[in-house]
Amino acid sequence: MRVKLISWTNKKPLELVSFSARVCYSSKKPEWGKLLDVKNILWPAGHHTPFEHFFVSFLIEEIPVGEVTLGLHLTHPFYNTSQRSGRYSAKMFWQPNWRKIDNCISNLWPEIRKEDRKEIMNYIKEGVSLFQENHSQITELAQRFLKKERPFISKENLEKAAPKIAQEQLRMFIPVIFPTALVYSVNLITLSALQRVAWTPGMREAIKEMIKAVLKKFPELDFIYQWNEKNNPDWSPELKSEQIRILKEPKLKLLEIRKLSNAVFPSEERISPLDLLHFLPETMTNYFVRITTEIEISLATMGQDQRHRTLQRSLPEFTGNFYLPPLLQEAGLEQKAKKIFQNWFSFKGWIPNTLWMILAPYGTMVRYKKTGSLNAITHEQNKRLCWRAQEEIYWLSCRLREEIKKTSNKELLKILEPPCFSGKCPEGNQYCGRDLRKAKEFSRRKV
Repeated sequence: MRVKLISWTNKKPLELVSFSARVCYSSKKPEWGKLLDVKNILWPAGHHTPFEHFFVSFLIEEIPVGEVTLGLHLTHPFYNTSQRSGRYSAKMFWQPNWRKIDNCISNLWPEIRKEDRKEIMNYIKEGVSLFQENHSQITELAQRFLKKERPFISKENLEKAAPKIAQEQLRMFIPVIFPTALVYSVNLITLSALQRVAWTPGMREAIKEMIKAVLKKFPELDFIYQWNEKNNPDWSPELKSEQIRILKEPKLKLLEIRKLSNAVFPSEERISPLDLLHFLPETMTNYFVRITTEIEISLATMGQDQRHRTLQRSLPEFTGNFYLPPLLQEAGLEQKAKKIFQNWFSFKGWIPNTLWMILAPYGTMVRYKKTGSLNAITHEQNKRLCWRAQEEIYWLSCRLREEIKKTSNKELLKILEPPCFSGKCPEGNQYCGRDLRKAKEFSRRKV
């Protein structure tokens, strides 16, 4: 794992903290550079808001995907991330550095014996082999269904999109211990909190390296970070069932729509392309209109779902199910999926749970509750009901529409739509080629 500090707020942190704190208590502009006793006054009193003005950004490389989805991105919404795509990064699964993956296991879980690591590595390689051996076939299927589902797609875009969609769906066989990269931005308080709550060896290592990089640049911040405090206990999702099942679609249950009578339904230009709903006075009442669901999706799609940081989620749990995307169904790969999933199950109980967690294939399904204000749900559905959104998360959003239809809330359905239904497609030359405005179709897709 490599962590590099790449940018920070362009002021000295304690000067910015002192200035911000003095603004709160002064009737005139404070003198810049005049320091408070931040360490002994602000910090122990819990007056931490001034620390939030200082941001740091890191390039984190060779961190397991699972340590992001079930770690850095699971903890809180106070971050910004740009993560390597499992669809668009063409070489991600084609040129694995097996030595680095093996070193990751030995460094973070030194109790794993060499012969056991070999067995684990064979399991990881099997998932990658399934990906590589079937990519050509799945690419051909993707081309066929792209022509059918996006009738006006250009030959150039067809040739570009098909192998990427094949990669997106075939990665379900690959364990989420696979390395990724991201740019990760947080404020000083968030980084301090993360150090105290990190629940896996991988999270602790990443956060330790981030803090070391900050202190190398700003050693005066050492009092924020407590190296001697006891680590938070390890955590990983509970396994709710050992009865393996292959599912062919995600699940969604609508639990509650609360205070819909208070809703203010915004116009399309307030929703897209720039989301204004969280900033407008007239839509603030929508924070009390809430939609709560329980969903079951793959780990691959959980990573997509987490990009909507204005939604709240409960802890995830492993359900014992595996998601098989449509193209893999067409190719008859169900038995291959069962075998790779059974192999993952076989490690349960004799390796640490935190390692077993990130050995899960991308297709492993998790269940959790999610809730959001009408503003947050509107923004999410505007993005995920697009015909070009990832297949599984698109269908999850369609399932939400189906559930809302049963409640006869037709007015609500009018704003839970992609932008092309009432305005202009924002995708430019990637336009899907379908005119959905008349039929308003939400049909099942293969790609």
